[in-house]
Amino acid sequence: MGFDRQGFGILQYPMLTKQTPGLSRRTFCQAALAGTALPPLAGCVSAPATPPPGPDGFLREPARATPLNADADVVVCGAGPAGVAAALAAARAGARTRLFDAHGCLGGVWTAGLLTWIFDFDKPGLAQEIARCLDARGARQGTQRSMFAYEPEAMKLLLEELCLQAGVVTRLHTRAVAAHVEGRRLDAVITESSAGREAWRAPVFIDATGDGDLGAHAGCGWDIGNPETGACQPLTLNALAAVRDAARLKDHLTGDDLKGHVAATQRNLAELQRAGLDPSYHMPTIFPVRDNIVLLMFNHEYGVRPFDADAMTAATLRARKEVDTMVRALRKLGGVWEGLQLVATAEQIGVRDGRRIRGRYTVVKEDLITGARHADAVARVTFGVDIHAATHDQNKRETIGRGGVARTLPYDIPLRALLARDVDGLLLAGRCISGDFVAHASYRVTGNSVATGEAAGAVAALAAQSGRLPHEVDWSEARTLLAKNR
Repeated sequence: MGFDRQGFGILQYPMLTKQTPGLSRRTFCQAALAGTALPPLAGCVSAPATPPPGPDGFLREPARATPLNADADVVVCGAGPAGVAAALAAARAGARTRLFDAHGCLGGVWTAGLLTWIFDFDKPGLAQEIARCLDARGARQGTQRSMFAYEPEAMKLLLEELCLQAGVVTRLHTRAVAAHVEGRRLDAVITESSAGREAWRAPVFIDATGDGDLGAHAGCGWDIGNPETGACQPLTLNALAAVRDAARLKDHLTGDDLKGHVAATQRNLAELQRAGLDPSYHMPTIFPVRDNIVLLMFNHEYGVRPFDADAMTAATLRARKEVDTMVRALRKLGGVWEGLQLVATAEQIGVRDGRRIRGRYTVVKEDLITGARHADAVARVTFGVDIHAATHDQNKRETIGRGGVARTLPYDIPLRALLARDVDGLLLAGRCISGDFVAHASYRVTGNSVATGEAAGAVAALAAQSGRLPHEVDWSEARTLLAKNR
């Protein structure tokens, strides 16, 4: 299902300073001591009367000036795996970099989402660096580089330390809510937080929100879900649990080589059914994390679009209730489930499908079949197609589909898929890059998010520092820069 670029109202904002014009600190202090009336200060002004709602159901807000900041070369929205990688690559290249995220930690689905499991990670650059750092902290489980379990708390601290060392200016609890476009060029992003509404101007921006929020706000065309049905892949709320003895659960665990994965999920399903439940996901998976801590990937929420806040809220509440119900039911069975205890459910429900912002190249199903190669390749994908059933009934018949791709060959994601088609000055990273439904079901895993983020950050830095637009930067130049900074 596609959406064309549409015009939208632009908020005009002047450059503001921290101090009220014409009011010095000395004048302020003298006036305050003398009891003299002062001009209103920002943040202390009484809000003007708001007009009543119109007959069309819209409230017309009074015009307002938004504080404008212009202290960055690169602004990255979204601090998940792609956003952190983009910010690190840009900052290490010498660009002044700002990183925004709506959550209270860096890492997105890795941390706030408690994913604890990484796929398609055997790639050069930052992916190898993260794996080495996790190893040094004893926070990575498994022998393979491509897929492994990690401890989410260790990942939080690692990403924070890497960003601090690189000089990334991070702002958490802050969401991108609008964009300002001049002609074809993205000029500023507007955020909201407890600090209020703020605007941020930069030469280059990177949309790493996962759901393509910035691209959509900027008026880019985008696609979502299955083009034939409009259906998105389901959501999953991950959870950490403690077991009394992980060794006794070995037949129910999925190891890092995925051998016995299907059989283990079938045993888990049978146990949940023995407890009287019909779980929403018919391949309930348990990954070992560390010692007697495991990851539960037990549920699905169907038919939810990630930019529908009401639907996302309802799905999160249902999912948390279902996970709790399943844990309690298994514990009552006793035996290997004796002492099973829910430790934490994710703050962020896991999203598989979001907006795919239209770029200057679209990664398509045929690329996977033929093993497409590109001169401007920023990542090579080795993960197969992984399409989770769109409904509970379909889930019972075919839990995971392959989109008609019998065999996926390793294929390239070109830089052009990271360049927004409709707006200049905007790069894409992570699962919101330009691709079709089937290809997205392959490249969306976080190893590829890191690779595309790292590439976007390098290109953004080069563009900002040389006065070019991202599409004017040759990938060979960015590739050389990345190799130098690794």
